[in-house]
Amino acid sequence: MSIDLSVQGQDRPELQKAIEELVEAGFLGIQLRVNDEQGEWVGSAGARELGRSAQPLTDGHFRIGSSTKSFVATSVLLLVAEGRIGLDAPADDYLPEFGLDRRITVRMLLQHTSGIFNHTGELYEDGTIVLGVPWQGKEWVDNRFRTYPAEELVRLSLSKPVRFAPGAGWSYANTNYVLARLVVEKVTGRSFAEELQRLVLGPLGMTGTVAPGASPELPEPHNHGYYRYEDAGQERTVDVTRQNPSWVGAGGDMISTTRDLHTYFSALMGGRLLPAELLAEMRTPEATVGYGLGVFAQETEGGTVFHHHGATMGSAALMYSSADGGRTLTAGLTWVDDADLSIAPAFGSAQQRFLDEVFCGRLGR
Repeated sequence: MSIDLSVQGQDRPELQKAIEELVEAGFLGIQLRVNDEQGEWVGSAGARELGRSAQPLTDGHFRIGSSTKSFVATSVLLLVAEGRIGLDAPADDYLPEFGLDRRITVRMLLQHTSGIFNHTGELYEDGTIVLGVPWQGKEWVDNRFRTYPAEELVRLSLSKPVRFAPGAGWSYANTNYVLARLVVEKVTGRSFAEELQRLVLGPLGMTGTVAPGASPELPEPHNHGYYRYEDAGQERTVDVTRQNPSWVGAGGDMISTTRDLHTYFSALMGGRLLPAELLAEMRTPEATVGYGLGVFAQETEGGTVFHHHGATMGSAALMYSSADGGRTLTAGLTWVDDADLSIAPAFGSAQQRFLDEVFCGRLGR
């Protein structure tokens, strides 16, 4: 285990116990940062690499998966504040090359109410699975350095039947955010990475966050993530720390640290990034699962908690905040992934455990 006493300032044994128990549940390594009225606590548990004893970093870089969506939504809303994007304008106004349904607005992209098919595949209510780009098993492993242009992902989605008429339902689709990022790039004439630096990273002094595009590199230092798969009847495990994330694109390709995620989410929820009216729009949830514009709203015993977690092959992020940004929890997790997503129950348990520990006052308070 590892506890950063220089940052921590006090002992929080309940937090250390929680991450050690989660490692026992199947995670390879966990790095956790909690900021609340008791101060800042940083710790880790598990291992930095499979088969080695080195402890995981407490502020290493990791792939944050769908937590990326919050950064994309914030960037769009900041451009709304600049008058360059209309939140309720048709997305087709900005991206006429795709021939999008004119009823699909920018807001619908950010809230997953566009009805567009998810380019990473769909699971329908009757159990039918319709595949999109490969992201499981040997096929993904063999192609994990392939580049998927954003336009290719969008056109794949548009070649499939829509889930529902625009605005008539809710369905989580990575393609919504691929389109939202393309809107950012179209209206600014700059890459998303450049706009993210101008709008968010620079103003907040965030130095560990990357929008990598098609680059497979993960900045040092970092923990390692793995993938287990079957090849010709044999089980193989491969280090997938390096991988090209363009298959998911703006739905989940970014890299960050627990420190940067805390800096970002506390500033966002504390009203230091967006104008008050746009933060209110972001935090207003739709009725199905409580999704706002790039954030989930969850009612707990300790009040409303906002979050957007994310997972990709061998790596995941947790990002929680109280409504005022005064209490945050950010974590990076690594493990040996597989096509059956067998870590999913443990990931769900991790979310609930941390929610109980830090936001609901049940343990160690």
